[in-house]
Amino acid sequence: MAEKKKTPPPKTNEKHHERRMFPVPTPKFAKLSGQAESEGASGGWTAQRQLAAFEGASKLFQARSFAEAKALFEQAARGPERDVAHRAQLHVEMCARRLERSSPKLESAEDYYNYGVALFNTGKVAEARENLGKALAMSPNADHIHYALALAQALSGDLDRAYENLKRAIEIEPRNRIIARQDADLAPLAGRPPFDGLLYPEKKNW
Repeated sequence: MAEKKKTPPPKTNEKHHERRMFPVPTPKFAKLSGQAESEGASGGWTAQRQLAAFEGASKLFQARSFAEAKALFEQAARGPERDVAHRAQLHVEMCARRLERSSPKLESAEDYYNYGVALFNTGKVAEARENLGKALAMSPNADHIHYALALAQALSGDLDRAYENLKRAIEIEPRNRIIARQDADLAPLAGRPPFDGLLYPEKKNW
């Protein structure tokens, strides 16, 4: 058709897109040594540990890993150095604003559909199913939502539901049969029952 959160792409009339995968950088925290490590294990905070947390959070912030950075800035804000704590708290608020802006505001069936397609394209099939399901609940006769949900269900191994939604998509809009025949995501199922009969009903007369 996660961990960075992405704003879904602008709405489009295209129903199918090339799938792309985006690697998520693994957070790298500054290593503590000596007394700082020892006190950290016991729950104490030293100036060294606080500064290390702030520096690690700053790297995550620059990498746009705002959720991880926020958690580490919150730890640095509890340290003994008041200046570092103040700057860490300011960054906590900055991270919160970034995260709020990156969270999509979904209201309509098309909002959930477009976001579901975006998730599908980044390989988040389970999340795609959830959002496409919400879209379908709001617009149960939308053929393109049935079709997209069928793809997500097929890729997650839920073939019974995938068949039912694909069948419904074709009933609402017969052209979806032709689209499904050419869809690479459905190619492994095209020759298997009951999908073969759904995609190539004319073969029953051969």
